Amino acid sequence: MQYYSTNGKAPKADLKKAVVKGLAEDKGLYMPERIEKLPKAFFDDIQGMRFQDIAFNVAANFFGEDVDMDGLSDLVFDTLSFDCPVVKVEENIYALELFHGPTLAFKDVGARFMARLLGYFTRNSRNNKKGQLINVLVATSGDTGSAVANGFLGVEGIHVYVLYPKGKVSKIQESQFTTLGQNITAIEVDGVFDDCQALVKAAFMDEELNKHMRLTSANSINVARFLPQAFYYFNAYARMKALGKSDELVMCVPSGNFGNICSALFGHEMGLPVKRFIAANNANDVFYQYLQTGKYEPKASIQTLANAMDVGDPSNFARILNLYSQNGKYSAEETHQRITSLISGATYSDEQIRETMRQCYKTTGYVLDPHGACGYRALKEGLQAGEVGVFCETAHPAKFKDTVDSILGTDIEIPERLAAFMKGEKQSVELPKDFQTFKAYLMKQVCKR
Repeated sequence: MQYYSTNGKAPKADLKKAVVKGLAEDKGLYMPERIEKLPKAFFDDIQGMRFQDIAFNVAANFFGEDVDMDGLSDLVFDTLSFDCPVVKVEENIYALELFHGPTLAFKDVGARFMARLLGYFTRNSRNNKKGQLINVLVATSGDTGSAVANGFLGVEGIHVYVLYPKGKVSKIQESQFTTLGQNITAIEVDGVFDDCQALVKAAFMDEELNKHMRLTSANSINVARFLPQAFYYFNAYARMKALGKSDELVMCVPSGNFGNICSALFGHEMGLPVKRFIAANNANDVFYQYLQTGKYEPKASIQTLANAMDVGDPSNFARILNLYSQNGKYSAEETHQRITSLISGATYSDEQIRETMRQCYKTTGYVLDPHGACGYRALKEGLQAGEVGVFCETAHPAKFKDTVDSILGTDIEIPERLAAFMKGEKQSVELPKDFQTFKAYLMKQVCKR
């Protein structure tokens, strides 16, 4: 499979190059040159399949030309050592719980899969330069950093730099990537998430820095990070089909950098029988405004209760545009019409998030985290007669314990795997949001194993 850039000015790449580089030479995001439909027989039998078997079939459709089947099977089954159940919250509304992985957040699957895929390429490459360290740069607004740091922890030949906005992630989230040490370095940036993301993108484009060190990204700009998240949506469909609830299925995805919903849309292109999608935003409503007006106008991100969604210029919007314009085949107006025919949006203030968490807990007993609250409310308000909805609950509420407890008057128990992180000692490097300072820091790092 070849991958092209959304900006259309870079050479095509094979999967290994797309994963190792992360970003194309023209600053575009890599896209697979084709998306194959899965066979009807797969969907006919899906309700009886395990999550791991479903994921293997989807992965083979994406990566089967570049990874041998035995290797791909090992990758998938090693990545998915946990399940992601669908839980009934109320009549016709179900939660897809994506927080049963090692760091209790949905990004565990993409991060673990990418770490193992890089390891596969390193082991099987004839041209791998012995002794050269692969340096992973990742910007996080919350859960990405912990998922990537833990997915790559201890992986030989790889060093991870996690950039996060100072004072704008929860203490539990922060502890999950600042206490690890080993091959994980946390960089505390005096800015917002968009500043962290801009530093990562600028690093990829800096010729001198790339000569000094081998760089890749584990943000959802990397195809190996976002594509495996499609596994979730096929599994959700299977579980809903087993319940006899899959005919008029609506999926609602809390969205920040739009990697998660983008993977769902790729699944839809592969034949996933979902009727339509809802993208739920917090006060960072750039995509919502695009749906209303057809104009994409990025702006500085706003800090909210749902901090992992605090993104004012979502990278994966470029992929969504490219997907529905069919790489420029359709005009901007036609592309907008194609997108809005399948995707609707919603946006909520912090007070609406609080109100939703209280209402859901009072009437159903289900504890939402602030991100899942956006998804639940958008689904509850947007579901039409005859439809059944599934919203993504993207992180365990205990990751936001102080916020959840203060809103609901609860005392959420912290799972042991989270509590263990809180006992560690914080290790971080404080830097301004200036690229030259960040570059100077990286230039001083040793880049050999």
